[in-house]
Amino acid sequence: MASWPSSVSLREVGPRDGLQNEQPVPTEAKVRLLDALSATGVRRIEAVSFVHPRAIPQMADADEVWRRARKAPGVRYSALVPNRRGAERAVAAGFREIEVVVSASDTHNRRNVNRATAESLDEIAAVIALLHEAGASVEVIIATSFGCPYEGDVDPRRVASIVDRVVADGADRVAFGDTTGMATPRRVRDVVTVVRERHPDLPLLLHFHNTRGTALANILTALELGVTEFDASVGGLGGCPYAPGASGNVATEEVVHMLHDMGVDTGIDLGALLEA
Repeated sequence: MASWPSSVSLREVGPRDGLQNEQPVPTEAKVRLLDALSATGVRRIEAVSFVHPRAIPQMADADEVWRRARKAPGVRYSALVPNRRGAERAVAAGFREIEVVVSASDTHNRRNVNRATAESLDEIAAVIALLHEAGASVEVIIATSFGCPYEGDVDPRRVASIVDRVVADGADRVAFGDTTGMATPRRVRDVVTVVRERHPDLPLLLHFHNTRGTALANILTALELGVTEFDASVGGLGGCPYAPGASGNVATEEVVHMLHDMGVDTGIDLGALLEA
């Protein structure tokens, strides 16, 4: 019988990743969602992203949403940024936990930010230095870690080589994105095993989509491998606007229900979450 951890840390990504792929939502509604989620017991929330409004129009009001949101004690809020300018905006807004993204797949990276993965890694190195100077921690999210809609399978060794680079450049944490729901328990095991062999003490976070119905199985596999940090999105909102077929982040309420039934604490009030 598997031995589960006593607790798991879930980061709620609905306000950012959940809404970026939906039709534009009024600012007031975004603030209400963020405030409601802050009252559920969730300890980490990805609140907004600081991107150019032409790229992601749904995030054009990020500064206002964050300014108007109630910041609940005990909740850690983070923001996602695409580049140096976004990082400067996030710091100016008061964020001290910031995420940057690079794709393991060159093709997906070009579709996403119009540059090769290697070019993005060079910029991320500069962004990490800027953010550390500002007193912020940096999480690098590696998109298409478990497969690419354009290139197909992604070699876990390529993912691990990107981890090598960003850790050398000072990343505080690394997350692995299942950008179009291509992950399976086998792929999860392969990626986590290779990365753990090289970086046994590095904090890892996994981000799954449920496009093919495998998200909960993937989380169970990751738990067996000792991973205890995951993203989830209330109501299964969201996906990647640059990834065909990516609809459906794993629903926070489904993850919480499963974990609580297993005796694994999340700190989240499921009833309050369902009302959010």
